[in-house]
Amino acid sequence: MKILLAIDSSAASQVAVDQVASRPWPANSQVRVLTVVELSQPFALAPVIEEVNARARQLVEEAAQRLRSQGAQAEAKVGQGDPKTVILEHATELDADLIVMGAHGSSAIERFLVGSVSRSVLRHAHCSVELVRTSASHTIRNVLIGVDGSAGSRDAVELTAARPWPAGTEFRVLSVVDLGMSALQAAFEIPALDAANLETQRAAAMQRTEDAIDSARRVLEAAGLQSSPSISVLVASPKEVILDEAAAWPADLIVVGSHGHGGLDRFLLGSTSETVATHAACSVAVMRKPVRPAA
Repeated sequence: MKILLAIDSSAASQVAVDQVASRPWPANSQVRVLTVVELSQPFALAPVIEEVNARARQLVEEAAQRLRSQGAQAEAKVGQGDPKTVILEHATELDADLIVMGAHGSSAIERFLVGSVSRSVLRHAHCSVELVRTSASHTIRNVLIGVDGSAGSRDAVELTAARPWPAGTEFRVLSVVDLGMSALQAAFEIPALDAANLETQRAAAMQRTEDAIDSARRVLEAAGLQSSPSISVLVASPKEVILDEAAAWPADLIVVGSHGHGGLDRFLLGSTSETVATHAACSVAVMRKPVRPAA
């Protein structure tokens, strides 16, 4: 497995380093530790540039050494330019399976992991992306997986099941029956005819939700992972339900797919996964199977 760990000097990035160092990964996994220097002054003096670069090199070397001390294969890299572009370029060059970032940055040249960067990486990365919160526990115990039956959510479950996890990790599968605007509009446009139609759509959506949960649990159990009672919520906002359930459990990590279907199956559309990733109190992994370049 190839992991790109993008860091700055913020507390969230240091927690991300700790997370990567403490988790079990497949044998022979490789980690590239990357920081990006984005000078605010385009004509900065050479001594200033050298000092900034030296601090950046020290930052990634210390993080890489931390990972090596835990037995990981780690290399350190310093990039220059727009952080969003540089992170995505390194992920492509490395052929990464996963990008890990702190969810918040600090200020000046050390703030490259603030919202706009993480959102851009979430949207455009060719692989899975995990945002680590400062509140993240060193040991993952509770993992909440959002599913909707789409190809994206199935990929997320399969990728989760394929990873090694700390002993005792518990997985809970959550799905939300989202009828979508078309069905709700129909109920107002032709009330006499659409009450039955709405109920039919509701029942079909509920069945798809149950099927998605059952499928996910089978995949997890086949991988030997412990699955707790799962949850199906009728007609609610998916993003709000995921965030509320994660906080109430509480979850250490939320896993969602990168996209969903249209119409009634739109539970994991980009807006939902992005909102969950940027607003959750815990860490969030948006899973997608890596898109490999054509030979």
